[in-house]
Amino acid sequence: MKLPASTAPSLFDRSALTLRRARAQDEALFLHRAAVDEVQDRLSMVNRTFTAPAIVTPFHQIWQSVLPDANIIPDDETLALTPGTHDLVIHAMALHWANDPVGQLIQCNRALRPDGLLLVVCLGGETLHQLRAALGQAEIAVTGGLSPRIAPMAELRDLGSLLQRAGLALPVADAAALTAEYKDLYHLMRDLRAMGETNVLSDRLRRPTKRQIFDQAQKAYSEHFATPEDRLPATFELICLTGWSPDESQPKPLRPGSAQMRLAEALKTDEGNLPD
Repeated sequence: MKLPASTAPSLFDRSALTLRRARAQDEALFLHRAAVDEVQDRLSMVNRTFTAPAIVTPFHQIWQSVLPDANIIPDDETLALTPGTHDLVIHAMALHWANDPVGQLIQCNRALRPDGLLLVVCLGGETLHQLRAALGQAEIAVTGGLSPRIAPMAELRDLGSLLQRAGLALPVADAAALTAEYKDLYHLMRDLRAMGETNVLSDRLRRPTKRQIFDQAQKAYSEHFATPEDRLPATFELICLTGWSPDESQPKPLRPGSAQMRLAEALKTDEGNLPD
């Protein structure tokens, strides 16, 4: 089923994103390989054998060996997923570039069989917070204003609530922070370009940035964040979301007031009042 087209303006320029990804270098895709480890770790904790998986990813070469029988599809706005076909859908390192993230999750949910698992890994709000601060400080100092340079990324709690909005059951959200170190700002920006993770905001500046802004940002980055070895740390927050397609067999929360025993009795302790 095709979702109705949104009338809201697009946050991301998807054509530019496709071009940036086409120039990405395989050796720079360490975030995707870290995401593979996260996915494999979580799947190892699920007592289930999946026979009809699908993986949504912009870089099929990274993910095709994770589940050799998986149907691997690109993260287009409309996903090439057939409703009710899969018992596992992995949305891999692409949700942070979606103009309609809830729509992406809804499409994944529709593709699942009852009691199927959706597993999402994406970048979260702490990603590149050092670069965001340094560039903002530098641009204000040089030009007196700010321009869109780093994509806004959702916080852990917000992403967890999207699972419920998409109709998924038993939602869980957690995060892991990775830190890479760079010799300078230009080294970091070259690496982001090689990852295919540079600025594709629709409202981004379409003219070259003054070198003075980057030089000032390098100074601010070093002053506020440099390690004792004079390296620049860059945080990448990997957020992992899991949710299940609703099914009658799943556990359900008890109705409020239906408990048969007080918590104090279950813990075999005395119940008392808290001090004022």
